[in-house]
Amino acid sequence: MSDFFWFSDAQWARIEPLLPTDVRGKPRADDRRVLSGIVHALRCGGRWAGCADVYGPKKTLYNRFVRWSERGIWEGIFSALAGAGGAPDRLFIDSSCIKVHRCAGGGKGGPWLMVSAAPKADATPSSMPSATRKAAPSSCS
Repeated sequence: MSDFFWFSDAQWARIEPLLPTDVRGKPRADDRRVLSGIVHALRCGGRWAGCADVYGPKKTLYNRFVRWSERGIWEGIFSALAGAGGAPDRLFIDSSCIKVHRCAGGGKGGPWLMVSAAPKADATPSSMPSATRKAAPSSCS
């Protein structure tokens, strides 16, 4: 159970009043469980498939995250939590670095464009005769 993320009682007491109450239709699943699952997924690199079943269905976690993102609810929660209290006891800084071989970016001399066919054969045929064709001298008499 130590690998799972769960909000503490103090954390949940700060978050719960910020949650939306305008619920229509079916009642929402347990908010504490679902939000803990969302935070767990985000801490593990945003892989919804990597969430354990203790958080509920993965589709529920994903849908709640996407819908609340579209409505701006997450921004409200984060701004309210960031503005409350003093300095946090934990800070997360993402310093991802990916080293790529020089050939992956085109290498020396820039990217190499592959030509699939001759320009004439690849060109879109025109429905109107070109003005340059009329101006060119004709070999036929």
